[in-house]
Amino acid sequence: MRNRICAGVVLVLFLAGNFAMSGILITTNVHADETKVPVKFSGGHDTDPKDNGRPVVLIAAALDVKPEVFREAFSGVTPARDGKPSGEDARKNKTALMKVLEPHGVTNERLDEVSDYYRYQPQRKKLWKTTPAKGDAIIEDGKVKEIVVTEPGSGYSSVPTVSVEGIDKVTFKVTLKFGKDLKKNGAVETIEVVRPDAAVKR
Repeated sequence: MRNRICAGVVLVLFLAGNFAMSGILITTNVHADETKVPVKFSGGHDTDPKDNGRPVVLIAAALDVKPEVFREAFSGVTPARDGKPSGEDARKNKTALMKVLEPHGVTNERLDEVSDYYRYQPQRKKLWKTTPAKGDAIIEDGKVKEIVVTEPGSGYSSVPTVSVEGIDKVTFKVTLKFGKDLKKNGAVETIEVVRPDAAVKR
């Protein structure tokens, strides 16, 4: 009897080895009752009313200054009515900006780079450069177990609304991350399930 058990173990190990070598993955850590449901992101591009549509939180983070500092700098700017200031007006505006920003380590080149990146056209309803975030909700036993962010996105100036199709009465807490890297500035850092007891709709 003992010999039969040993032979059976050897056969199982032999088959597992053959499957592994042939590219078939064998795993024992699979939860059959878990499912993935795509997360939907909406909004996330609101701005402070006093900024007149400018994504100051993004611009300030990219320049590595506080939003209050950039607002102070921009207070000396005279925006052109048609969106295209004359050469003289552009020079005056740049001087006003650099007067405040230069003491904080902002160079003229960096200001141009950031300004061009976050340029927007409100009259055409065009946003600055953005990348949509993506994620999956892990559902286990009919409830939300966790949210996995697969693509943090970028360009979010405010917290986006997160929803999952088929999930009823669940709340998520979204945390954004700001920084000098333009392609990562305003990204979704974490999504916390505030009410994990909310059940999936039947």
